[in-house]
Formats: sequence, C-alpha cells, structure tokens
Amino acid sequence: MADAADPIAGVDYPRNYHELLAWFPDDAACLRYLERLRWGEGFACPRCGGGEYWRMGDGLRRCAGCRRETSVTAGTILAGTRMPLVSWFAAVWYVVNQKNGVSALGLQRVLGFGSYQTAWAWLHKLRRAMVCPGRELLAGAVEVDETLIGAVKPGRPGRSPDSKVLVVIAVECHDGGPGRVRLGRIPNASADVLTDFVLDYVARGSEVRTDAWNGYNHIGRHRFKHVVTNLSESGDPAHVVMPEVHRVASLLKRWLLGTHQGAVSREQLDYYLDEFTFRFNRRRSRHRGLLFYRLLRQAATTSPQPYKTLKAPEPA
Repeated sequence: MADAADPIAGVDYPRNYHELLAWFPDDAACLRYLERLRWGEGFACPRCGGGEYWRMGDGLRRCAGCRRETSVTAGTILAGTRMPLVSWFAAVWYVVNQKNGVSALGLQRVLGFGSYQTAWAWLHKLRRAMVCPGRELLAGAVEVDETLIGAVKPGRPGRSPDSKVLVVIAVECHDGGPGRVRLGRIPNASADVLTDFVLDYVARGSEVRTDAWNGYNHIGRHRFKHVVTNLSESGDPAHVVMPEVHRVASLLKRWLLGTHQGAVSREQLDYYLDEFTFRFNRRRSRHRGLLFYRLLRQAATTSPQPYKTLKAPEPA
C-alpha cells in the first residue's frame, strides 16, 4: 500500500462501485484491507507494544511477548459490531459518495436496516472518525467570522446566541475561491474564546481577516497579521468584504436545512460540523473512492463509540 498521504486509485482504494464489490466480496477480504490500513507499517500489540505475533485461525493476532490476542477491529469504532463488515464498507461507500451527505433514514433504506436506531448510530460513529488528529493548520490569508445556527428569536439580534448556537468559521482565501475550512461551536464571542479558536486552527504568521468586533482585538498579539475591516465604515456588505467565510456560512446552513431538514440538536451539532468540514475540504477529490479510503482509515484508528456514548437519538 502506498504512503497514507499519497494513496493510488485502483491500488489502495476502489475507483468505483464495481471495484468495491470485487475487492470486498466477504468479511475476510474486509479484514485483510483493515489490516493494511491499521497495521500497514507494522503490528503493535495494544498491551506491550511488541511487534512479533502469531496469526490465529479465527483472524486474531497473538502477541509473541505478552500473549494477548487482539483483532484488527479491537479499539476502533468497529469493535464489537455484530453486523457484517461488508455492510460497514457499503455504508462508508454510500456516505462518501453522496455529495451532500445522507440522513439516517436514507442509510436505513439503502442498507435495509430493520432499525432506524442502527442507521443513526452508524452515521454518528462515522462522524466521529471524520476529524483527523494532527491535521495541518490553516495558512496564508484566512477569513474568520461567526454565524448563528438555529431559529431567529425576535428581539435578540447581533451576536447573541440565545435560542441559537454560535459557530465560528475560519476559511483560507484562494484566488479561485475558498480553500480549507475549520468550524467550531463556541459558547460566546468573547476575546478569549475567539482568540483560542484562531490559535488552535491557524498557523502563526498567517494573515487573519476579521471584522471590527472587539472579540478579535487580541489576534495581533500572537504573531498573526491581523487585517480588520470596519463594516459600518466601509460601506460594503459583509459578504463583499469577506466573501469566502460568508459563502461557507451560507453553504453550511443550506446543508443543515437541506440534507438534515434543520433537525440537528445543539448537543450533536459538533459532529455535523465535523462532517461538513470533511466533505467541504475534499470537495475537489477526483475519486470518491479516496474519501472512502480516508474515512475507513480514520475509522480503523478511532476509539470505540458505544451507543450509550452517542447520547440520546436525534433525527439525522
């Protein structure tokens, strides 16, 4: 298998649905592929870290050092699943091949699940695997602004999150439009909260473009070039002054209302933001199979997500 940063279509991942079926006719083939994704650089015992092992007849690996037996799905979101791995692979393929995402009801219909709850849980498990640890920081010129998600409450305009959820957005500015994005749900638009967000997601030395909200006043203290535009004095509307961040905000709201009919709870919003980010940052991928590879690889390294940790079911 090629380096994780440069996988090859038709070699490291299937290019289309027909190849998907040919590559993964049964669970044994799925297990072999997961082993390539998880242990392609060498097996490491989860208990002692040893690399020597014996392969057992039931697909388990027994560490030659401490004798612990482990499977390739142990310690991942696939741990303990009672469903065939071919169904999981089909679910991942379906999720990444729908440009605008899928609802739990749609996944239930396509895979023939008898339970809506199962489809809901699978989607939320996969959403928790959509953020890659250690991902690169945004760089260059980056627009940052907040937007409110949810119904408008009369008499509470501006940045008040009362009855709504405040989301901050950072997006790289490229000549041809927006680049990569980062999104986060925040409790308020204070200077501490907004500064921490920028520090977490934007590389030092970048040009950070914001409006004149005083919550951004500390940005320039942290080795950023802070470019401030006072919208009321500029005479131009916000979507003209900072077009990329407002475009992303519009697309996010349209996606939540379209694919999910706006039925996203405050408690689950973080994971929908992760999904939007995963899809948006890979929107120009030439092969949808590459998204299948990326998501499955991350699923094979994401810790287990039991149903009880996913919180109470909400419409997807």
